[in-house]
Amino acid sequence: MALTVRKPDQWHEIGVISVEELWNVLKPAEQVELKLRKLYTQHHFSPYHSNNFEEYRNYQQNDQFLRGSSIITFTGTDGRTMALKPDVTLSIAKNTPSGEARRVYYVEDVYRQDRQAGEYQKIDQIGLELIDQITWEDQLEVVKLAWESLAQVGKGTLDLSHMGILDGICQRFPEADRQKVLHCLRDKSSHGMDALTEKAGLSATEAEKLAKLVRLSGDFETKYQKAKELLAEYPQAQAGLAELNQLYQALQKEQLSASIRIRLDFSILNDADYYSGLLFQGFIEEARETILYGGRYDRLMSRQGKAQGAIGFGMKLNHVGQKLPTDNESSGYLNIALPKGRMGDAVYDLFTKAGVAAQGVFKDNRQLIFCDEENKLRFFLVKPSDVAIYVEHGVADIGVVGKDILMESKAEVIEFLDLHMGVCRLAVAARKDFEEDFSRPLRVSTKYPQITRQFYQGLGRSVELIQLHGSIELAPLLGLSDVIVDIVETGTTLKENDLEVIQDIAPSSARLVINHATWRFKQERIQTVIEKVREQL
Repeated sequence: MALTVRKPDQWHEIGVISVEELWNVLKPAEQVELKLRKLYTQHHFSPYHSNNFEEYRNYQQNDQFLRGSSIITFTGTDGRTMALKPDVTLSIAKNTPSGEARRVYYVEDVYRQDRQAGEYQKIDQIGLELIDQITWEDQLEVVKLAWESLAQVGKGTLDLSHMGILDGICQRFPEADRQKVLHCLRDKSSHGMDALTEKAGLSATEAEKLAKLVRLSGDFETKYQKAKELLAEYPQAQAGLAELNQLYQALQKEQLSASIRIRLDFSILNDADYYSGLLFQGFIEEARETILYGGRYDRLMSRQGKAQGAIGFGMKLNHVGQKLPTDNESSGYLNIALPKGRMGDAVYDLFTKAGVAAQGVFKDNRQLIFCDEENKLRFFLVKPSDVAIYVEHGVADIGVVGKDILMESKAEVIEFLDLHMGVCRLAVAARKDFEEDFSRPLRVSTKYPQITRQFYQGLGRSVELIQLHGSIELAPLLGLSDVIVDIVETGTTLKENDLEVIQDIAPSSARLVINHATWRFKQERIQTVIEKVREQL
């Protein structure tokens, strides 16, 4: 097949372009899109086109499904509050009549807020949704298509989990602690799980099993039996795990791309109030974040008043064809971000005592990058509040950061280990003669505006926030604010300035954090480092 091409300002023929030549001028993401359109069509999925604008209330009622994304809104000509769509699945679910079956795929732009920059970003997304009375064959088909979709983008992993497993674990705890348990699973926080098991009065044996479950992660074939042993006393979780194993065994019989590995990982946590069974996420080596989200979302359909079940996935195309902005020298190293100052020095000493890092790598100069050639480690010294940013964006594979900073930034990292260093607490402090005036908003100075706002919202107290970046103790002394929210270690600075703690908010200490995508591809090496460090604690 050939096409005759003419310049817009000329009428004479300038040449014939082949289909192959046309294909080569497409961007990598456009090529992937066309291949996936063909794949989905072959499986009898029809194209779905949504409106750019939908009623805001549909998203407002299901905001948890959007994983905390802010929504761009405006007032329509008829006075309704409209939204620039942040999600396609919600639109498809809303516009599918109860009882009607649909097999659709979409290629759409969605708009969400970048949490760190505060700006809105356009996400190129492709995906599919199957809405019906979902059968085992339907579920297998959708996961196979997710596998093949990832394989079109690059080499990577497809991680599996199940809401039955998560719900089965949560049943051992009070309902009030459900979200905390889920967060521990998501963050692989065995120290957080230890605190919850102690609070719930669970036995030491069960607490140890749950801590191991939190950390369990790896190739499905090697981790399935261990998971089965640890979940032996959780019937609902066992049923979910058995379903995953059935799915895994079926996938092994298919002729699927060898570039994708199947992993078992309970940190996969799409919104628990909407998903009802299988959960899966996809990662590729070329991206530093999750690029594919999917699973059974019968609970979402039920909340929409629909009788059907549903399963589907969405995949970002923004990363297709993009090269990671790293120098070639870093590829063979494990990159570690440490906070400048005493904490960074203390963590490095801990690493040397654990036999992870060589002695004498750090030098007493202004250098910010130090290489341990013997152990193939690269240490970055960065501002403490920036450590989580370097890890979240994958520039650093692991890092050490205070829990207070993680709470404030809500960084999407794996909070794997409490190092029990830099122990302190977040607290409210005021002058010793302070008397609160409830007739007006409380004026609060802090460098933790998100934590402070959330704390006082929980108390139902209106506040006027004043964000400062240093010398917080001065604010109440000079009348800038009534109280401050800051970290307190020994309390000496407060006492010397005639201040005292009037409320505790949360404890804090140094945490070892890991990039989500890096964990999938460097797990063995990272785990070796962590276990050696853990032995020193």
